[in-house]
Amino acid sequence: MKALIKVEELMLFILSIVLFNQLNFDWWWYLALFFFPDISFFGYLINPKIGAYCYNFLHHKAIAIIVYFFGIYFKQESIQLIGIILFGHSSFDRILGYGLKYTDSFKNTHLGKIG
Repeated sequence: MKALIKVEELMLFILSIVLFNQLNFDWWWYLALFFFPDISFFGYLINPKIGAYCYNFLHHKAIAIIVYFFGIYFKQESIQLIGIILFGHSSFDRILGYGLKYTDSFKNTHLGKIG
C-alpha cells in the first residue's frame, strides 16, 4: 500500500511542476522556493505541539489548493506560485514518508512513524 501512496504522491508532485510551467516564472523560482515550507520546523524550537501546528499548516494540501485558487480568482500569479510550491513540496515530503504531524513528536505522522 505504501508503494501505491508514493506513486500517487509522485503524480501529484509532477502535477505541481506542470501547473508551475503554466505560470510566467523562470524555472529557478520553483527550485529556489521549494524548501520554503520547511521554515515551519522553527515551531519545533518552541515545543512539539506548536511545531506540529506550524508544519501541518504549511504542508496541508487543502491549504495549498485554497491558496492556488485564491491566486486564480484574483489573477495573481505570485499567489498561484505559493499554492503550487506548497502543494509540490507536500507531495515530495509524502514521497519520502513525511506525513502531517501529531503533536506528541515530529516522528509521529499520519503515515506512520518516521524512521
